[in-house]
Amino acid sequence: MTTTLRSASLRRTAATLATAGLLLAVPVAAQAHVTVNPDTAEAGSYATLVFKVPTEKADASTTRIEVDLPTEHPFTSVSYQPVPGWTTTITTSKLAQPVKTEDGTITEAPTKIVWTAGKDAGIKAGQFQQFPVSVGVVPDVPSVSFKAIQTYSDGSVVKWVDPTKPGAPEPEHPAPVLTIGAAASPASPSNAPSVAAAPQPADDSSSDSGVWFGVAGLAVGVVALLVALYAVTRRSR
Repeated sequence: MTTTLRSASLRRTAATLATAGLLLAVPVAAQAHVTVNPDTAEAGSYATLVFKVPTEKADASTTRIEVDLPTEHPFTSVSYQPVPGWTTTITTSKLAQPVKTEDGTITEAPTKIVWTAGKDAGIKAGQFQQFPVSVGVVPDVPSVSFKAIQTYSDGSVVKWVDPTKPGAPEPEHPAPVLTIGAAASPASPSNAPSVAAAPQPADDSSSDSGVWFGVAGLAVGVVALLVALYAVTRRSR
C-alpha cells in the first residue's frame, strides 16, 4: 500500500513538473514581436532606428514588411539602409493637417516604409531580419507608435497594430513604440563638448534571456519525465 501511494505521489509530482516546464517554455514564443530598437530617442534629434522582424510561423517565410510612420507628429525626413535581397520603398504623403515646427510648417512628410523580399530572401522560420532607418527630426511628444504589417509567403498577414497601455497586460500583437525624451539642454561654455555615440546594433539581450528561460523550462520537463518513468518502473517491480 505504501509503495502504491508513493508511486501515485511521484506521478502527480512528475505531471506538475512537466506542466511547469511547458509554462516556462512559453516566453520563448512570446518574445517574437516586431520591435523597434532602440526604443527611446531624444526630441529634436535625428535617430537611427532598427525594426527587428522575426518569423514566428514554422511553415512560411516573411516576404513583406509595411511600417506606417506617424502623421500627427511626423518625422521631417526618413532614409534607409539597404538590406541585401530586399527592396525598400518610402512613401511621402500630403498631411491632412499641416504641422508647425521650429523650422516652419510641414505640409507633407514620409508616411510609410515597405520592405519586399526578393527571390529566396524571405525571413525563414526561426530567423529574424533587421531593417535600419534614419529618422528626423524626432517630434517633441511623449511617444510615437509604428503600425507594422507582416506578410508571409503563404499569404497570411499579421498586423502588429495594438496599442500598449500603461499598467495593462501586453496585447497579442503590440505595435512598436518609440518613447521620446526631452531635448538636452545646451552645454554651458565651461562644460566639455559632448561626443555623439555611434549607433549600436539592436540589443538582443531580452531575446537571449527569453531563449535561456525557455531552455530551462524544457529541462524541467525532461527531469519530470525521468521521474515519471522511474515511478512506473518501481511500480512494475
